[in-house]
Amino acid sequence: MAYHLCSSPSSLFHDRQPFCNSLSSPRKPILRSLTFFSQPNPLQPQPKTLFQIRHVSIQDPIPQETHKASPSEDSNTKYPDGKSGSSSRSYIWVNPRSPKASRLRRHSYDARYASLAKVAESLNSCNPNEEDVAEVLGALGDRILEQDAVIVLNNAMNPDTALLALRYFQQRLKPNREVVLYNVTIKVFRKCRDLVGAEKLFDEMLERGLKPDNVTFSTLITCARMCSLPNKAVEWFEKMPTFGCDPDDVTYSAMIDAYGRAGNIDMALSLYDRARTGKWRIDPVTFSTLIKVYGVSGNFDGCLNVFEEMKALGAKPNLVIYNTLLDAMGRAKRPWQAKTIYKEMINNGFSPSWATYASLLRAYGRARYSEDALSVYEEMKEKGMELTVVLYNTLLAMCADVGYVDEAVKIFEDMKNSGTCKPDSWSFSSLITIHSCSGKVSEAEAMLNEMLEGGFEPNIFVLTSLIQCYGKAQRTDDVVRTFHRLLELGITPDERFCGCLLNVMTQTPKEELNKLTDCVKKANSKLGHVVKLLLEEQDSDGEFKKQASELFDSVSLDVRKAYCNCLIDLSVNLNLLERACELLELGLTLEIYTDIQSRSPTQWSLHLKGLSLGAALTALHVWINDLSKAVKCGEELPPLLGINTGHGKHKYSDKGLATVFETHLKELNAPFHEAPDKVGWFLTTKVAAQSWLESRSSPELVAPEVSCS
Repeated sequence: MAYHLCSSPSSLFHDRQPFCNSLSSPRKPILRSLTFFSQPNPLQPQPKTLFQIRHVSIQDPIPQETHKASPSEDSNTKYPDGKSGSSSRSYIWVNPRSPKASRLRRHSYDARYASLAKVAESLNSCNPNEEDVAEVLGALGDRILEQDAVIVLNNAMNPDTALLALRYFQQRLKPNREVVLYNVTIKVFRKCRDLVGAEKLFDEMLERGLKPDNVTFSTLITCARMCSLPNKAVEWFEKMPTFGCDPDDVTYSAMIDAYGRAGNIDMALSLYDRARTGKWRIDPVTFSTLIKVYGVSGNFDGCLNVFEEMKALGAKPNLVIYNTLLDAMGRAKRPWQAKTIYKEMINNGFSPSWATYASLLRAYGRARYSEDALSVYEEMKEKGMELTVVLYNTLLAMCADVGYVDEAVKIFEDMKNSGTCKPDSWSFSSLITIHSCSGKVSEAEAMLNEMLEGGFEPNIFVLTSLIQCYGKAQRTDDVVRTFHRLLELGITPDERFCGCLLNVMTQTPKEELNKLTDCVKKANSKLGHVVKLLLEEQDSDGEFKKQASELFDSVSLDVRKAYCNCLIDLSVNLNLLERACELLELGLTLEIYTDIQSRSPTQWSLHLKGLSLGAALTALHVWINDLSKAVKCGEELPPLLGINTGHGKHKYSDKGLATVFETHLKELNAPFHEAPDKVGWFLTTKVAAQSWLESRSSPELVAPEVSCS
């Protein structure tokens, strides 16, 4: 039976620790001991025992005091099979049952390494003063070897005593490569995440005339990364050429992470392109940073590409990678991909962490995947995981957007009872919004009072919600009071607030509209002027259309449609059908509305999805007029005509456009009927439509009062 007696590896002098933010200390060499097995089978040929010796050295062989090898152990040493060995790895056949094997074991460097490791352990726990350190190191004797000093420092964990040990060795040794002693001491500071101490040692090296090597810089770079100081890592990396050091692939790979964290996206991606072509080894931390880098730049497909490339290179994703990718998919509003990634993670045996659930909550909450978000929330509660204020607010905002009133109230109570989170202004804002949109005035006011008691002043979002609530309840005086409260707080009305005021006017009785015109004028003078022209039915030389066009040009694109919808609704409520048609035409000209009508050889359609009730009724009126003109002019109608209202309902109401239109079409005696196989579509045939259009002497629009509920 052959046995290999291995000394400690020479990697102590060439440490290339993986560039990761690990809390663990550098891995200690494995101490191998001889194990004598049961008596071998005499019928089987017995391989000869080999005694393997590895020098613990930078380049030079271990002195004879440490390793007494046979005189024949030189570069021409023969293996038992006649093959020559090298001076750095020599083998001697030893009978494992002979006394020589036992002596060689005792004299091998494994035994020496074990004793040096114990010295380092004592050094870690002794008092950080010269006397105590000298007493511990005195156990090494007077003839200390350079290798001994390196091993002791490499196993040290206490930077204070390690620094004193370095001084001790410098006084008693004349090292061939003193930079190695500094490198292993800097590694001690890295273990303790003390970049300042490590940098002081670097300065000391320069003062002593020592030239730092690649190991010096790689250790400082990894120390900066472990200390979450990516800019420092970049700084040390960019110093390397000054000292004649060329970064290797491992260092370059680590700098992808450092540049990414430092915000230098272009450099990080440039290095990653080199890594792919050069087939560098990239650690999971760097892959995680790359995914974040692509996510920050908005390239979410890039996040997925990095993930797939990582797996193609044979690197296995860890939990951090999965969590990072889930977070990116959440910001991309791709909850379906978050679901797929989460399923893969579970199938690969990973248990979701708090960060996993938080990423899923954000992904589902932002995309309004309400059922999935609430399921994750319940699972977190079952596991006793605490949510942050941000996560609670994400859930509450989602509930406000989808109209989950009861669920929001329950989550809000959970938040208050958690003992770790207190509602902030955003929390109260979501609850006030939910109650306001539901028309629950007393609940909204109670939440406002609780908010004030909590020390929070209402912001523009809260006041906008309250105005909406009072408007829905037709409490016009409270709308005016809330508007003046906004001005008293020094808050400037924004475009959405003005849109809310305009929406309230569509729900206000005609006799009370004058109470709101002054508010609208103070909030937005252009909007106020258009409303005044509309209410006073003034239109000299097309002034109304001109002022409305200037208004739409002055507001941002995301509120144009809301403004136009409300102005048309207000016109319909006031029975100003000409104004409503004028506004619809203006909306089409400015491309506020697009693709309302479509024509094909087989079907002409009216698309009303996304329009307010007043705008939809106006569009229907215009379309019926267009159809009547087509019939009058002898134009051939297609086999099928249809009206698409969409099948959705308002999140805070049981009513939808389809429900209202079904009643309205009956009032018009129109031959359109809801299609059983196409929800939200009302269809009729060419024959029925033509007959109905011919029977209408003059198209009229029956315009019921518009209500957003």
